[in-house]
Amino acid sequence: MIPDLSADRIDRLRDAFRAASYDADGVLDLLGHSAHAALGRGEPVPALRATEGAGTLGTLVRLFLLGQAETRDDAGAALGSLSVDDALAAGILTADGELLRAGLDIRPYGEGEHSWWVVSDLDSDLRGGRPVDPDHVLGVGHASLSLVRATTRRQVGSVLDLGTGCGVQALHASTHARSITVTDVSKRALALAEATFRLNGVDAEIGEGEWFEPARGRKFDLVVCNPPFVVGPPRTDFTYRDSGLAGDDASALVVRQLPSFLNEGGTGQLLASWVHREGEDWEDRVASWLPPGAGVDAWFVQRDVADPDLYVGTWLRDAGYDLRSEQGLRKAAEWLDWFEANDVIGIGFGFITLRRTDGPGEVVCEDLRHAFDDPLGPESDAWLRRVDWLRDHDSDDDLLAARLVTADSTVLEQVSQPGDEGWEPMVHRLHRTDGPGWQHEIDELGVRLLAGFRGALPLEELLELLAMGYGEDAEELTSAAIPMVRELIRHGMVVPAEWRGVDQ
Repeated sequence: MIPDLSADRIDRLRDAFRAASYDADGVLDLLGHSAHAALGRGEPVPALRATEGAGTLGTLVRLFLLGQAETRDDAGAALGSLSVDDALAAGILTADGELLRAGLDIRPYGEGEHSWWVVSDLDSDLRGGRPVDPDHVLGVGHASLSLVRATTRRQVGSVLDLGTGCGVQALHASTHARSITVTDVSKRALALAEATFRLNGVDAEIGEGEWFEPARGRKFDLVVCNPPFVVGPPRTDFTYRDSGLAGDDASALVVRQLPSFLNEGGTGQLLASWVHREGEDWEDRVASWLPPGAGVDAWFVQRDVADPDLYVGTWLRDAGYDLRSEQGLRKAAEWLDWFEANDVIGIGFGFITLRRTDGPGEVVCEDLRHAFDDPLGPESDAWLRRVDWLRDHDSDDDLLAARLVTADSTVLEQVSQPGDEGWEPMVHRLHRTDGPGWQHEIDELGVRLLAGFRGALPLEELLELLAMGYGEDAEELTSAAIPMVRELIRHGMVVPAEWRGVDQ
């Protein structure tokens, strides 16, 4: 059923939220940091205690964030000019005997200076543990936040949010794009996304249809996509996660088609999953998804690999299944049978950045499974900039003529062991202290070379001096150094001297 979230009802709901200070800052002020953190961990009691006697804001927090039942009088006071009858008719509230509960999840969501409200469906916990419905519209979950952090925030003209769901990616796009187009195959998702946009005064063009069909014939500066990437049998139990395509075909479809919807120099960024099979490199698998002959720079970043048992259990719990129930046992068995029949030994998950170019593209696949705090979005922009520089210095002669500096965020770690003449170095390891925290082991000559990266001399002269000082063959040293230097530049650990002091 599609909720009747008319513009007038949403406008009156916004007025009530503003009057009660039901926003990210207001909720934090009411709950305090400790209770707010507890709520984030799924521990509601501290928040319940903090909302006692807290007026209309307390009522809204108990309704929409804590899943509590409230009296008609209290709910009516909190909703202001939006009558309880209208809220019930719209599906914003639902009756529970003489009391009222939230019918939708409507919660403040903020980042930095921005504060929004997001409209989605109640998750399993707020539904009393019952599994969610097939057309469930997910709220701001871990996957959504991961894509938010992995997306570029440079100013662009046009953005396509493919499979918008509750609309959270479009909210972030509104901070740096002149026009926004969103699509989804789910009528319910589009209704809730439209309510989200109306609540927040965001102007977005809405298109209904499968995959890229609503945007056919158009091009954009940025495409973001959190697709139904769950890997498994070709079925659709839940539209927010299941594509109806087998295995990782949904991720492959998006990667294959997305570049044709980009303007020249435009970027696509998405979450994706891919299967791991015995004897098959995941890098070859995902690279094969790229459209043949298209000029595309592609950066595939693998953030995790799950074994099939863990994967199935995680996603069944996510939908609210009791894994010991008859239904849970049957679903798990079917899923694991499919993995076994298709030789799946693991499921990779990560981020993909694509850029439309006018020539041969650069394709890089990287394992990035260690922990790091910095968002990946700025790094994706910097990675593309470094790819451009390396492309402009594609020949060895061009690179050897370049003046380079070691990035300020690059530090050297040395591990030594006791020897006959004191401590003897065993390992020299470079660390980047920002971004994805890259690490590279180098040898003693590499350490000496980087010490000379001060922007004064071209790389070729530094290598000649190093060969002379250590009695090495200059040609052999150069052949060994060039691929190492290119990789360090690609990872932002060494940068062109002219970039010194500029954000990378």
